[in-house]
Amino acid sequence: MKQGRFVFVSLALLSLFSLPIFGQPSSKSVETIKFDTFDGSDDVKWTWNVQASRFSMEGFPKIGYFAGIPNSLRPLVKEDGPEPMVLGVKASFARKGDNWIEVYPVTEGEDGSSGNYEIPFIGTVSQIDFWVWGAGYKYFLEVMVRDAAGCVHVLPVCFLNFEGWRNVVVNIPTSLKQHSRLRSGPEVMSFVGFRVRSDPNEFVDDFVVYFDELKYTTNVLSNIYDGYDLRDADFDAAQEQSQQEAETTASTTADQGVAE
Repeated sequence: MKQGRFVFVSLALLSLFSLPIFGQPSSKSVETIKFDTFDGSDDVKWTWNVQASRFSMEGFPKIGYFAGIPNSLRPLVKEDGPEPMVLGVKASFARKGDNWIEVYPVTEGEDGSSGNYEIPFIGTVSQIDFWVWGAGYKYFLEVMVRDAAGCVHVLPVCFLNFEGWRNVVVNIPTSLKQHSRLRSGPEVMSFVGFRVRSDPNEFVDDFVVYFDELKYTTNVLSNIYDGYDLRDADFDAAQEQSQQEAETTASTTADQGVAE
């Protein structure tokens, strides 16, 4: 009995002294980053636009911001914050079939014109998470992303034949290339937009969908390495500065020679 107790105590002491004394550094930092809450935040530099397939009725699709929020998110609303808003889209088509709408971010140029904008992801993304409002129509929702090789991928989400708000999570396939080792072209994966397709046998005269709280889960340290800040160094500025320093040195030397 004493021998067994001695072995147990020895193992306990061995495990105690084998534990690290200090916290160990980690190469992972998993965070949840919000794309857009649709509440008019100044941090968001894009707006949203919509386009539809060719049988869209005149004047459709329509897009706008509306006061509202899923009930599950109401406890998170700050009293002194902006009024909660959601992004809404309404579509109507002339006939049944393979109809679709695409909802995507745009930015405004200096000349006032708007152009498509793809929101870049930070780190290595594992999930895209958002709330979507269904109207009971059998339409299918998809998310479009562009990988670091420049290819657009359409990720299936869910059917929208439910009523009211639902939180959905889209897992990002590990096969998608999220980072590029090349200095030209896309450096990271980006968010392109939403696509909604109608079922061929579903009604198409009055479809509505809303979106809220668009965010993603990512490992922000996955592609950060020692010296990462040098990747985008401005060689033109550095060369110009070197030339200015050389000219200043030459001028100073010439002034000293005249003084002597």
